[in-house]
Amino acid sequence: MKEPLLLICAYLLGSVPTGLLLARAMGVNIRETGSGNIGATNVYRTVGRKIGILTLVGDCLKGLIPVLVAKWLGLPVGWIAAIGLAAFLGHVYTIFLGFKGGKGVATALGVFLGTSPISVLFAVVAFALVLYKWRYVSLASIVAAALIPFIVWLVGCSPEMVLMSLAIAALVIFRHRENISRLRAGTENKFKA
Repeated sequence: MKEPLLLICAYLLGSVPTGLLLARAMGVNIRETGSGNIGATNVYRTVGRKIGILTLVGDCLKGLIPVLVAKWLGLPVGWIAAIGLAAFLGHVYTIFLGFKGGKGVATALGVFLGTSPISVLFAVVAFALVLYKWRYVSLASIVAAALIPFIVWLVGCSPEMVLMSLAIAALVIFRHRENISRLRAGTENKFKA
């Protein structure tokens, strides 16, 4: 019984719109500012560095905490993978905003920190290199997402974790489809530190 309950709690925690709440506290409606996305990049660009970083940390914790609780409770790996995916889906399809959430990169980061930290290390290096070279957060996110399932498999994670990583990677890339169009058109915004 605890597994389905934790699954629901993970989704609800993932659904908390961190960026929207933090931006609102600063008097900004993030859904009507910049790209309109509730994620850390848009918050960083439109509200400022401090709130952007807090959004990143908050969104990351939404993925990390449910996974750590599931591991602490000694749940089977399949349930841990499902709980991580539920937290991620909560962010991407939040019940609190009509199932319209963020792109899930930071929440996915939290999930993978809890399930395969070594994979995160490689993905973060790839993200940083792409961001440094081309200055596109979207491109860096897409590259990191595409690499994660391969790394998760390569380091010997369970089939359940590989499937979870494939699902998360596919959704992250799908959620970046407008960014991909802008990248191809040369109109995507570059990141300015």
